[in-house]
Amino acid sequence: MSFEYLSGEQQARYRQFLADPSPGDLERFFYLDAAALAEVAKKRRDHNRLGFGVQWGTVRMLGTFLADAGDVPHVAVEFVAEQLGVSDPSCIKHYRERLPTQHQHAREIRTLLGYREFAEAEAELRTFISSRAAQTRDSRRELFDRAVVWLIEGRVLLPGITTLAPLVASVRAESLVAINDHLVEQTPLGMRRELLDTLVVPHGKKVSRLEWMRTAVVNVSGLGMKEALRRSATVWAFGAGAVDAGGVAPVKMAELAAYGMHAKAPKIERLKGSRRVATLLATMRHLEGVSVDDALLLFDLLMATKLLARAGRDEEKAKLKSLPRLRKAALQAESALRAALDTPMTQPDQSEPAEDGSRSEPVVRVTTAPEVIARIAQVVPIEQLEAALAVIKEFLPAEQDDADLEWRAELTNRFASVRGFVELLADTIPWAGTEAGAPVIAALRRLPRVLAYGKHASAGHIAAHQELVSGSWRRLVYDNPDLSGKQIDRHAYTFCVLEALWSALRSKDVYAVGADKSGDPRAKLISGALWSVHAPSILTALGLEVDPDAHLRKLAVDLDEVYRGLADGLEANPAITIKGGKLNLAKLEAAPLPEAYEAAHQAVKAMLPRIDYPELLLEVHGHTGMFDAFEHISGSTSRRADLDISLAALMVARSCNVGLKPVVKLGDPALGLHRLIGVEKGYFQHEGMGAASGRLIAKQADIDIAREDWGGGLVASADGLRFVVPVRSLYGRPNPHYFGQSKRSRGATWLAVVSDRVMGLGGLLVPGTMRDSLFILDALHRLDAKEQPEILTTDTASYSDIVFGLFAICGYQFAPRIADISDAQQWWIDPADVGLADRRSTPSAAGYAG
Repeated sequence: MSFEYLSGEQQARYRQFLADPSPGDLERFFYLDAAALAEVAKKRRDHNRLGFGVQWGTVRMLGTFLADAGDVPHVAVEFVAEQLGVSDPSCIKHYRERLPTQHQHAREIRTLLGYREFAEAEAELRTFISSRAAQTRDSRRELFDRAVVWLIEGRVLLPGITTLAPLVASVRAESLVAINDHLVEQTPLGMRRELLDTLVVPHGKKVSRLEWMRTAVVNVSGLGMKEALRRSATVWAFGAGAVDAGGVAPVKMAELAAYGMHAKAPKIERLKGSRRVATLLATMRHLEGVSVDDALLLFDLLMATKLLARAGRDEEKAKLKSLPRLRKAALQAESALRAALDTPMTQPDQSEPAEDGSRSEPVVRVTTAPEVIARIAQVVPIEQLEAALAVIKEFLPAEQDDADLEWRAELTNRFASVRGFVELLADTIPWAGTEAGAPVIAALRRLPRVLAYGKHASAGHIAAHQELVSGSWRRLVYDNPDLSGKQIDRHAYTFCVLEALWSALRSKDVYAVGADKSGDPRAKLISGALWSVHAPSILTALGLEVDPDAHLRKLAVDLDEVYRGLADGLEANPAITIKGGKLNLAKLEAAPLPEAYEAAHQAVKAMLPRIDYPELLLEVHGHTGMFDAFEHISGSTSRRADLDISLAALMVARSCNVGLKPVVKLGDPALGLHRLIGVEKGYFQHEGMGAASGRLIAKQADIDIAREDWGGGLVASADGLRFVVPVRSLYGRPNPHYFGQSKRSRGATWLAVVSDRVMGLGGLLVPGTMRDSLFILDALHRLDAKEQPEILTTDTASYSDIVFGLFAICGYQFAPRIADISDAQQWWIDPADVGLADRRSTPSAAGYAG
């Protein structure tokens, strides 16, 4: 069937009422204005007047006239009857007895409201769908819904579903083919062959070149860093970034790259037409940035956890080992100083009396230095005191040194860890930076030549970069006692440059051209030239005008109304007080549990059966067919016998992190070790898991209690869950704020999105301890659910001002629950200051979209 890709709900609600209109919909669509009432007044009988009014609201809400007025919900008929003063709404049944009257009314309503036939607007609709398909990730279902909304808001009568559904699918397919063809045309013939060769497994290798290039290196060591830079150099050697892809929206390039990054090589090789080369080109362009990001992330990990941190730990260990020597020396120095301080500065003269036996007045003389030294020597021998002072001097930095001398000196002993990749780091990464980062880049690019001088490297070779050698690095680089003349310590200078690079990367003074996480934060802004190319398509897809004033005026009116409504209700709200210009909210207490809660809870708990986890998975599969969503990487449609049992066992093994051994069962073909390994390699993949999750979400939405009592599925919440990552991974980073710096604290954050129906919609893995707000919108765009939520709530960690604007552009409402809201500064726009006119409401597609 031509509309088989549509969900059952989409088919059911198309051009008909799926449920009773809400009170808001009745007011919006079935309210009769002066023009409608004037026309109704011309009708003679109640059923004709009522039928005319019902048709008026029906076409505004559904985009079509219903052949049988009896299909209109009774609440809508009663609402119109009340406006017309018709005492018996049931008279509407007589309206369908005369079709010519209905047709005449439909023509009159079309004229009054300005509705057009579908054929008149088909070309415009094709342009709209093509723009959305070329600029967004919209699926066929989403495009169909947007097409319906566009037709209703544009006052175009909806065609039959067998007309609109194929049109949407064909226009989308034509748009995607045009994108693929354009990319292939821009790709040189030689590069096309090289891209296709990446799908082949080289002789003696286990995986294809594509698989090797898209697999990140996770070995945090000098050898791992060298391998990561080799991977990046190989990717950049293709020159995919030089292909002119300016005519393709970045979101479509990302869509192609996402498929190329996850699909197996045989599956990509079977793609038809130009899509295969286009997918590989987009994947390679994506890998240019990803490989650099992975290499620099590995560099950051290496510096932070292996070099700097380990040097600091070794320095601390060395200090601890030296503490007994320092303590002994300090005690000896303290004893000597105490002896000197206890020696009186003066003493009586002990000279002999005169020859005549007379004595002069007592004479006091000053104690001499030799006497003080002699007194000290009685306590601590002078040789031991000099040795003690030498020990203390070891722990005292020179005047020009800083507190980092010790660990930096220890760091230079790890030169072998970085020597192998310094040249690759300088030459492979496309470096760029701000004015503050330019000296660091220059020093890094010069570093391989400085190392090439060997022991003959002198201060003159780094004279242009001497400003980087500051603090304790000056002593380590220039004043190594083991070197003579103007020689420099190459090891110390190397780490001086690498530490400066590490700091500059974190502050974004240095970045990699074309990279994402490590790239220029300003590079993603649309340039004037690129905007001029894509502006018409983007504005059409988003339903915006070239002049932003109208859009801003509407936002200003909305903001003004919200603030005035909020202000009007402040006085009557006992939970809100304003003191000193700050808004204070009363503490929200937990609602008490109902009296019968505990008894009901225990009763439900007693009814729940105790079953094994594998049996639960298989029972859920029986209801949802979730394991049927797992397809073989080869694309084969044939299924192994008892495949669901094998997949359930793999789900237990991987979700519980117990490995395959506990789920292997000898004598059962579906649970044999080789069978499980084969199924895991062939079926257990990212695409299948996402599709299975989507089936669970869709099935849960059909359960009465979830659909009617738990929520409408339009609200979702996002929050991060931190997990320890015990294996090597670029995503595993320590979280010193909560868990310290130990290896056991290294983890990653799973940013989970949960709907108001208490169902997980999907999520995103966030590396290390990155702030959630940097990924919140990305997580929303990668959900397994087909139906996207409209409102997203988060905690404070996922909040930033710019996220509000990004969500609004993408059609979502961002609703964070911000802690310490009294510290937030609120702004408003007074419509009178910007000359805003009164807002006029127009019919919309809320009835369909809701």
